[in-house]
This record gives sequence, structure tokens and C-alpha cells, in this order.
Amino acid sequence: MPRVTFPHMGESYRTFKMLMNDLGNEVVLPPRPSKRTLDHGVRHAPEFACFPFKILMGTYVETCLLGAEIIVTSGGVGPCRAGQYGQLHKKILLDLGYPVDIIVFEPPRLHPIDFLRNIQRLNPNRMSYRAVWDCIKRAWQKLIALDETEKITHVVRPREIVTGSTTRIYRKVLEWIDRSHSAKEIEEAHSSAVEAIKSVEQDPERKVLKVGLVGEIYVLLEPASNLEIEETLGNLGVEVERSMFLTGWTRENTFSETHETISVKDAAMPYIPLCIGGHGMESVGHTVVYAKRGFDGVIQLAPFTCIPEIVARTILTSVSKEHGIPVLTFFLDEQTGKAGMSTRLEAFVDLMKRKKWQDELPEHNAVKKGQ
Repeated sequence: MPRVTFPHMGESYRTFKMLMNDLGNEVVLPPRPSKRTLDHGVRHAPEFACFPFKILMGTYVETCLLGAEIIVTSGGVGPCRAGQYGQLHKKILLDLGYPVDIIVFEPPRLHPIDFLRNIQRLNPNRMSYRAVWDCIKRAWQKLIALDETEKITHVVRPREIVTGSTTRIYRKVLEWIDRSHSAKEIEEAHSSAVEAIKSVEQDPERKVLKVGLVGEIYVLLEPASNLEIEETLGNLGVEVERSMFLTGWTRENTFSETHETISVKDAAMPYIPLCIGGHGMESVGHTVVYAKRGFDGVIQLAPFTCIPEIVARTILTSVSKEHGIPVLTFFLDEQTGKAGMSTRLEAFVDLMKRKKWQDELPEHNAVKKGQ
């Protein structure tokens, strides 16, 4: 039975664990990224490599030490170094003496034959395509349950009466979803999880800010890489709307672009008329959309040395001025500290509050009408 592992990206590992087990593999669970993970990554990755590359490098070393034989990961589209991560990670691991194979899944809508071949490589029991499809459908159902449950915490947390109660309930319901297996069990666990989080005591009259999170996919989805920024913002009274979830990213790369994605790209077109790789265009487009929807601010999360996000950052300065929306950027690497991030977030929240409350003053609105 092959020993399979994969990157740790938020709570999605719970889905991949079930899918790999169902296909007949022994799963080596990737640990949540820690200082030890980063130490491994920084030691063995090229100095110029971006933050996600270093975290993944460290994760793979840790899982290889646990006996992993196959690493499953995703590729990339466009002029971004992420498309070469798999090959470079494999070369470094082989040089370190770990005889590991890496299976890279490219977007199925662009490489359907390669996708099917990779599935067969991860199907040691030689299950039928129908049986494999049933496994994938249940995994997809669980991924939706995980993403939808997380979205609700972003709404409830800034309104909770007792600080931390949403997070405590969320950690508990994640185990419910994790233990579910059949389609019926996943549906019941999803429903119970949503009900439990919504039952957290809230102050419906509390005024909260609304902030959009944009940036590179890994630092958006993995809390260990962004120092739990969503939880920190929630505790500061900010409702977060993240521009990307794994379910949305998978839809775009498996089937076809949705209307929402097309709208985001249309919004970015005046500023970035062509693909610059990574998620740079989406970062700009989502910021424009959030401004038009009346959000109080936008936070960009970008790995240090990430060229697409660096380009997007320079453009977001103009977007911020033209649309009157504050934008804060964090370039993340192994040197980023939570205390410094929290200080900057508190200052940003104060700025947004002053702007929001000032705009709501009657005399301020009268002046604006007079102009």
C-alpha cells in the first residue's frame, strides 16, 4: 500500500485524507506548519524562493521522515514559478536522500489525459472509474462542507459576545465533519456544524467593519502562513470575506470560469490587461469589486519575492485612491512576527473606523452633497 502525503492547506487536508484512503493508499498526514517546518524549508530551499515554497519544502521533509513515498500536489498556470515547484521539490528531496515520487495535478480542463493518468497512479486497488468518481464526489462534498462552515465563522466571530467562543465551536465541529464518511454522514455533519456555529451568542446590533482578503492562494488558505489573520481580525470586530476558497479555485481549474471570475477579471482589465501569473490579476480585480460593494478596506497577503503580487501591490495604490478604499499589504516570510502584524492590523482597523464613522456623520454627508 503506497504511503501518500500532500501539502497542508487549511482544513482541506481532511478531505484529501479521506480521498486517498478510499482509493487504497496509506496516508501520511502533513503536520500543521510550525517553526520546525520553516527551519527545514529555509535550510533546504533556495534563498530566493517564495514563502509557500519554503513551507512546502519543510512539510515534505517532515513527511518523508515519517515514511511518505508519494507526494501529491498541484501545478500552476501562467508565468509563475509555482508551476515548477513539484519538479524542484523532487530534485531537492532526492539530493537529500529521500526516494520520493511527486505526482503533480495540472488543471483538468487543460490537461484531462494527465489528470486521469495521475488518478490511476493513486488507485492501487484498481477500482473502476465509476467507483473512483464516487470517491471524488464524496470528497468534493466534504470540501464544500469545510469551506461553507469556515465562511460562517467569518460572519459570526466579530459579533460574538464571548471572545473566542466561535473559534472553540469551530474546532469542535471540524471533527464532526472529519469523522463523516458517507454522503449522508457528511450532509448531517455539515448541517450540524452550521447550526452549532450560528448558535453562538451574538450581538446583532454591533457595528462591524467588512474587509476583503486578497492575495496568493497558499498564504490566503493556510492560517499558519498568515498567522491566523482572519481570527485576529474577527476578534477586532471585523467581518472578513476571503476572495479565494479551495472549492472556488477547483471549479475554475476543473470545469470553466464562472460568472464571478469573469466579473473579477473584467474589473481588473483597466489596470492589468493581461495575465501576469499567480493571482495578481485577481487581487486587483477583487479589490475593485470589494470597493464597489462598499467594503471598508482590503488586505493583500503576499509571499515575499512573489512577482505577481508585487506587481499587483503597485497597482493597488492607484485602485485605493480611485475607489476610496484603504488597502493594507503584508509581504510574508519566515521573519514575519505575529506581534508586528497585530499592531499594524489594529492601526488599520482604527483608520477604517474613523473613515466609516466620519462618512456617516450628517454634516459630512451634507458637505459631500454640496460639492
